[in-house]
Amino acid sequence: MSAPGVIRDLGLVRRPRDDDEDEEQFKPLEWGLIRRLFTYAAPDRRKLTVLCIISVIRSAQLPAFAWIMALIIKGPISRGDLTGVAWGVAGYALLAITTDGLFHFRQRYALEVGETVVNGLRADIFARTQRQPMSFFHRVKIGRIIGRVTSDVEAVRLGIQDVLFVSVIQFGSMVFTAAVMAWCDWQLFLVVVAMAPVLWMINRHFRVKLSYYSRAASESFSRVTATLAESVNGIRVTQGFVRQDTNAGLFRSLLADHSRYSINLARTSAILTPLLELNSQFFVAILLMFGGWRVFHHSMAVGDLITFFLLANQFFAPIAIIGNQYNQALIAMAGAERVFRLIDTKPDWEDAPGAEPLADPRGKSQVASDKDQDGRAGGSDPCDLKLDPCYLPPAAAGVQVEFRGVSFGYAPDRLVLHDVNFTAEPGQNIALVGHTGSGKSSIINLVAKFYLPTAGELLIDGREVRTLTSQSLHRQMGMVQQQNFLFSGTVLDNIRLSKPEAVEDEVRAAAGRLDCLDLLEALPAGLHTEVGEHGANLSVGQRQLVCFTRAMLADPRLVILDEATSSIDALTEARLQKALVSLLRGRTSFIVAHRLSTIRHADLVLVLDQGRIIERGTHPQLLDRGGHYAALYRQFVQVDERA
Repeated sequence: MSAPGVIRDLGLVRRPRDDDEDEEQFKPLEWGLIRRLFTYAAPDRRKLTVLCIISVIRSAQLPAFAWIMALIIKGPISRGDLTGVAWGVAGYALLAITTDGLFHFRQRYALEVGETVVNGLRADIFARTQRQPMSFFHRVKIGRIIGRVTSDVEAVRLGIQDVLFVSVIQFGSMVFTAAVMAWCDWQLFLVVVAMAPVLWMINRHFRVKLSYYSRAASESFSRVTATLAESVNGIRVTQGFVRQDTNAGLFRSLLADHSRYSINLARTSAILTPLLELNSQFFVAILLMFGGWRVFHHSMAVGDLITFFLLANQFFAPIAIIGNQYNQALIAMAGAERVFRLIDTKPDWEDAPGAEPLADPRGKSQVASDKDQDGRAGGSDPCDLKLDPCYLPPAAAGVQVEFRGVSFGYAPDRLVLHDVNFTAEPGQNIALVGHTGSGKSSIINLVAKFYLPTAGELLIDGREVRTLTSQSLHRQMGMVQQQNFLFSGTVLDNIRLSKPEAVEDEVRAAAGRLDCLDLLEALPAGLHTEVGEHGANLSVGQRQLVCFTRAMLADPRLVILDEATSSIDALTEARLQKALVSLLRGRTSFIVAHRLSTIRHADLVLVLDQGRIIERGTHPQLLDRGGHYAALYRQFVQVDERA
């Protein structure tokens, strides 16, 4: 059986321990954490107040059963008073009915409050995760995030619904019972108090083990969830390289770790609970000896002894229950710690407090002025509508992008870009060329403000990117990548992600400008075709067409194409190239492509090698120089000819 650590294999990788696994394993219950959890119950504050009142009342009702029973035995039964017995039983029954009624509302309100807290936590996790920069998702496995939303939040739910209020009621019952016992016979009660240190030492001894095993079991299950999510996402690779048996064996090792911790947790709990029960019976035996001695010496009546023992049983009964609940409370606490650690994770970077939106000249006034310049009356010509296929963006719509001595590294001590300098004027098409790992994607990530430069300045329309809000930049940007993501839903739904308010006619117009409307309408249900999970119902090329249309529907000022046509056949690409020439006109674009049809028409080609720009110019200029680009060009030609 393998210990948690690093297991590496071709198809399944268990990575080094992360921040969650470095957490302190011997933490007690933290009231600050519990208070924070209940801030999520604010929408149900009235129910929470009623629930607390009900819990206090039930805490008093439970020992009242033993008290009334003792009064009936000492009074009417010992005197042979049938009427008194009947009244006593009626009172006992009335107490039972009210107790069960309160139990119903206690359970109901606890479930509702727990659901409110859980919903708030999940909403917070989702919202905070969505605001994290890309570096966060490169560092944290998706399975861990799923584990926080599922198993950890469910542990919190059980902690609130079952553990907390049950423990409060049981502990309150002990307090009320202890008060009655002290009032009935303070001497016997002192014997009970003298036994308290024994219970405290037993609890302290087992608390450390329970705390460790509960957190370890919870964390090991998180590793299982993370690995499962990774394996499902990589199922094509797994089956393609016949890794099913090997991965299953590695996954079983993770399950074995989880089982080991869970079994140790169960064993420790199985020792603690009977031990608490045994000690309770042992304490009762001591009380029986001491109480019997007092009865023999006529310092205590038999009826009083019976009353005290009924109360003593009620006092010791919750101890075993609280012992079981303590184990569940530690699991819930471990889950809450991890949930709040994720919620409290500070982004690697955020927009500066004084960041302002990027000015957008594409407003209604800009479109109207363009129409006026063309001498159109408005409404009579079909080109008046921006959604019409003959619409072209204004020539000044593009943004200016300037790199000034920019260096960048995904890790601060390992740079992937070195002193990059260039300017993309509004409306220019910039092609990025270079071997894998040369820094092309890094430049795109910086332009899109998915990352910030490690050194130097990146200016958008003359303003440093750090002074611009990310949201305003992204709203003026369209991106198509080699591997694009489609959400479950229809083709129409996925295209409208870039512009949710768009009507179907606008979507059709955007597809028409791309000259691919007929290809989308040829799908089984046209634009209303269900794409399936990750776009499984569409071919790779069809997914790319959806993503192209999605980007163009946004009418972006900045277009980023990252190997965007690599998954499209030559005939479809030829149709797209014609549309791209007109649609990219007036928009600043960054293009990463190995196909010469895209690179050839770029206004500026940047040739990168090991994070540095080694050549720049237009396609003909670079060919005339006969340098690095010319060599790459010859390789591309050979590949195209073979294809």
